[in-house]
Amino acid sequence: MFTGIVEAIGRIRGIESYGVDRRFGIAAPAVVEQGIAAGDSIAVQGCCLTAAALTQDGFEADVSAESLALTTLGDLAEGDGVNLETSLTLQTPLGGHLVSGHVDGVGEVVERWPDGRSERWRFRAPEALARYIAAKGSIAVDGISLTVNAVDGAEFDVNIVPHTSEVTTLGNHDAGGRVNMEVDLLARYVERLLTAGGGPSDGVTRELLTRAGFTDG
Repeated sequence: MFTGIVEAIGRIRGIESYGVDRRFGIAAPAVVEQGIAAGDSIAVQGCCLTAAALTQDGFEADVSAESLALTTLGDLAEGDGVNLETSLTLQTPLGGHLVSGHVDGVGEVVERWPDGRSERWRFRAPEALARYIAAKGSIAVDGISLTVNAVDGAEFDVNIVPHTSEVTTLGNHDAGGRVNMEVDLLARYVERLLTAGGGPSDGVTRELLTRAGFTDG
């Protein structure tokens, strides 16, 4: 588990291909200083990877064909920066929200524009994830815990403060950029609880909420 609070920016220093799989070498001095060990889980661009081996300045991680196909890890090249976060412990402040590191889908940047000292960003999520995104709810984008400001169908807006731009790789994206997205765990579990009982489901609808006693109809 993670919090979506990026701890450091690492750098891809090498990629080895093994058939359909790849091994990434990641330079991450700031993470190594924290005392990581082989076998530890580390979120890389929001994807939970295992540190298969440690190096002097970082670690190596294997990435399966499925992860390469379903996330943006397959887009990475040598020299690219990546957001890093070590796994949550009982002593870790929960400054963001609970993030599993299991990417739900790849979205894209629609546009970004100045908003005071911050920037307003608009993303487009895959249609299948849209129902889990709510105004003032949480979402992880490239492993960054963000608060949703507004939702319009599959598109949603967030505000990116200067600090987030400085300490993550998000600022490297322009319109059309692909990003990893993980929806709030709570949204998925609420849907599962409400739709339990068998039969197909169209997700959380007003009719379903009425039957469950959350609205008056």
